[in-house]
Amino acid sequence: MNCIKRTFSLRIIILFFLATNLFFAEADAQELKIKVPGENKMSGYLMVYFKDDTHGIHMAVSDDGYAFTDINKGKPVIAGDSIAEQKGIRDPYIYRGQDGIFYMVMTDLHIFAKDAGYRQTKWDRNEKDFGWGNNRGFVVLKSADLKVWRHQSIRIDQSFPELSQIGCAWAPEIIFDEKLKQPMVYFTMRFGNGKNQIYYSYFDKDFTRITKKPELLFNYSKDVSYIDADITKIGKKYHMFYVPHDGTPGIKQAISKNINSGYVLDSNWVDDERGACEAPNLYKLIGQKKWILAYDIYGINPHNFGFVETSDFKKFTPLGKFNQGAMKATNFSSPKHPSIIQITAKELETLRGLFN
Repeated sequence: MNCIKRTFSLRIIILFFLATNLFFAEADAQELKIKVPGENKMSGYLMVYFKDDTHGIHMAVSDDGYAFTDINKGKPVIAGDSIAEQKGIRDPYIYRGQDGIFYMVMTDLHIFAKDAGYRQTKWDRNEKDFGWGNNRGFVVLKSADLKVWRHQSIRIDQSFPELSQIGCAWAPEIIFDEKLKQPMVYFTMRFGNGKNQIYYSYFDKDFTRITKKPELLFNYSKDVSYIDADITKIGKKYHMFYVPHDGTPGIKQAISKNINSGYVLDSNWVDDERGACEAPNLYKLIGQKKWILAYDIYGINPHNFGFVETSDFKKFTPLGKFNQGAMKATNFSSPKHPSIIQITAKELETLRGLFN
């Protein structure tokens, strides 16, 4: 693991400039002029993911939403040790904001940090008291062009004194709250070594801090952990996919008219996998009334992504795993925690040209 940092090329450092904690308060002039393109301007897809062996950010692109090619031949585009307090990241999520700027949020955690020489202990804190991982913060990145990224760390425990003893804060995602006109952030959190649950709060307009103490997003019907929410507005309703640890972990759906309350839980499983699954992420196919739900099948070896397709959110048709059905991964393997968005032809061209 110690050799990972040395394998990154100088070109990665040049293309993905990471300004340490100068961050977002003073927006660049070019960023203020960015407009959010409509779906009619979209031509392809960007997927961000991570790998256990690198703990960095990876990117892959697609023309059709089915076949993805990594832009750096399966190597990280941003090194986790260049942006994270724990020298590694997990669970990256990419979001195009209402200001037209790209944001990525992710877990600040390196699960092999001791072996990599980054710390003396397996975890930051005692596993008996705080459980697996026991990280307490996120990394937030911002970019106007998908090339130059600025970053900042956000510690949940330091933001709210009453949360100083949380056991973890994992897998953040963002959705815009149209009523409050604020970006809502939601994530998995637990207290001590207790049950994992899904909470929500809000970012300020510059994405520099979380503005209110996180609140529980919903209660699962059984006294088990539930994690990894992914919320998308479809028509006038919010569809949330999440992972209850209810037997073998897998994907379920909940629907609400409100972004942060009133979710009605569906007891049916969305996936049909035998292996444990997590990290659902929904994306729409351009120009079609079809959506694909991607998820991480971590309970198989080697692990892989699974996919289902839907047009009505009632029937979900399995598409198989990467390279075992309709979905293709052309130059990478063993990805973890997908996040996929639509991008324009210019953005697609930019990403494809970065490492050529």
